Amino acid sequence: MGKQAVILAGGRGTRLRPYTVSLPKPLVPIGEYPILEIVIRQLASYGFSKITLAVNHQADIIKAFFQNGEKWAVDISYSVEDEPLSTMGPIKLVSDLPDSFLVMNGDVLSDLNYGEFLHGHDCDERLFTISASLRKDKVDYGVLKTDGSGKLIAFEEKPENSYLVSMGVYALNKAVLNYIPDKTKFGFDDLMHCLLNQGQNVSVVQHDGYWLDIGRPDDYARAIEDSEKLDLLGGAVL
Repeated sequence: MGKQAVILAGGRGTRLRPYTVSLPKPLVPIGEYPILEIVIRQLASYGFSKITLAVNHQADIIKAFFQNGEKWAVDISYSVEDEPLSTMGPIKLVSDLPDSFLVMNGDVLSDLNYGEFLHGHDCDERLFTISASLRKDKVDYGVLKTDGSGKLIAFEEKPENSYLVSMGVYALNKAVLNYIPDKTKFGFDDLMHCLLNQGQNVSVVQHDGYWLDIGRPDDYARAIEDSEKLDLLGGAVL
């Protein structure tokens, strides 16, 4: 039996204006293909046979482009929000979900093996798994550290900070649905606080490969620059 994925494709893409004024964010091009088509091609190559697109803004355009998924040899269905439900709320609208499934944003460009990621989640019988990437930000200033009296005790010129961030790719056990309210705006942050407050285990798996959040203008510009060397048709991004 093939794997199942839910792709969150209902965002307005306000950070990518003017590209998204007349075009849904999932259809902005990377090279010759829309980002969401790249994601669907990758999922198909990793054994995902059923994909639900959670849509809202400009849903008709997305439906017209992807239709039933026959072009990519996958079964594509649609879950339409009557009103915006943030990132986790739309999952509650999807019927017939399996015991474990993948959830991801529709604007992720990565060489993550989505099939292996979900398989690892299954093998360890996890409740919720986050795929994470190490990001580094350089501070463009000289950083001063002082004591309570205002005396300088340390100085660092343009330090670099490192931190793990969510890639917008998750593996879920169906039991997570019990923590998501019906027909309520409920984001990833809301769900994480809820699970942590109730003592539930949330796992984080670091991915050391390629990852860009196409919803960010800087990442989108980099993806355009990288597009000639990316393997957009297969499951990998080189």
